[in-house]
Amino acid sequence: MSEKLLLETLDNFASRNIVADFWLRDDDATAPRPALDRLLDLSEQFAIPMTLAVIPEPTGEALAKRLAQTTAIDVAVHGWAHQNHAGPYEKKRELALHRPLETVLGELQQGLTKLQSLYGSCFVPMLVPPWNRIDQAVIEHLPQLGYKALSVYGPEAANSLPLLNTHVDVIDWRGTRGGKDHDLLFAETAERMRQAHETGGMTGILTHHLDHDESVWAFLRSLFTLTASHPGCRWRSSRQWLSP
Repeated sequence: MSEKLLLETLDNFASRNIVADFWLRDDDATAPRPALDRLLDLSEQFAIPMTLAVIPEPTGEALAKRLAQTTAIDVAVHGWAHQNHAGPYEKKRELALHRPLETVLGELQQGLTKLQSLYGSCFVPMLVPPWNRIDQAVIEHLPQLGYKALSVYGPEAANSLPLLNTHVDVIDWRGTRGGKDHDLLFAETAERMRQAHETGGMTGILTHHLDHDESVWAFLRSLFTLTASHPGCRWRSSRQWLSP
């Protein structure tokens, strides 16, 4: 079975009294939608805390009212409008210096203020850059805007701001744009667990509810079934990480 490698890793951790930390980040939320409801229901069923990276510019009261019905959901800032300002031959970026730095920082300030107002106790002052890309010049100004952490994709590197990254992306963006092969995903998760144990940090799972096919939903259910009550791991929220 495809879960075998991850289960063996979890069992090995448990036998050595090691507890791996997992966290879940879902991107591009703006409003209540059936796919988001499906993810929220899955999170609730298995008691998996989740951080929603919400796009500030288009979001509003509807999503805030929906999330008020939940108990284990945090909201982080996903840029401002998730709008690409890079050139036609560049990788997509919203948070770069294609525009004046003051403009970019002004939008990030607006985003933090808006989401803090809308989501109250659910809000965490963490920035999730669209496309997981942000210029260093922008990062350096985040603390003065009120941001306490940054979340992108890949191994954490030394930075001026605490990093809580994701490491396993469930979607094959460069290929089918559907769910990745389950064997690969379980192997990636197990490998990240081992890396995190050696270097510190968590194992971050990255989802995009609007882009999930049935393969992704099946993987998430299998992952949650395997990990929700296993002694070799625990699921933590970004709020817990920010306020240990």
